[in-house]
Amino acid sequence: MSDQLIHVTTNSSTADAPWRVSMQAGHHDVVADEPEPAGDTGPSPFELYLASLGSCTAITIRMYAERKGRALESVSVDLSYRTGADPGRIERALHFAGRLDEAQRARLTDIAERTPITKVVKAGVEVLTTVAAA
Repeated sequence: MSDQLIHVTTNSSTADAPWRVSMQAGHHDVVADEPEPAGDTGPSPFELYLASLGSCTAITIRMYAERKGRALESVSVDLSYRTGADPGRIERALHFAGRLDEAQRARLTDIAERTPITKVVKAGVEVLTTVAAA
């Protein structure tokens, strides 16, 4: 796999809602915020994290099913982040609609374990932090 740069810019200002963050992801504008009572003008960072994992899971499963000619009508992914343990735990439940046999369902479940975001989450990734020149 060749190197690919995925870039997102975030901006937070005291002029905005107290904790609101505006983001530019490609050509898409996205916001994040803390839940009520602190803000709630957009999903929380953890909700965005889970949404990333869930959307990658659904897209990858649908691509695989289409390529293999499976009768998958839809897939939904329910995700929860459980705190209390260090480092916590993500619970992911897959829901398949369509005429699939047990072997096909098992293979789609296996594919969920191989999605790009799943691999990053499970492996962890180094975060290098710098301060840009003013």
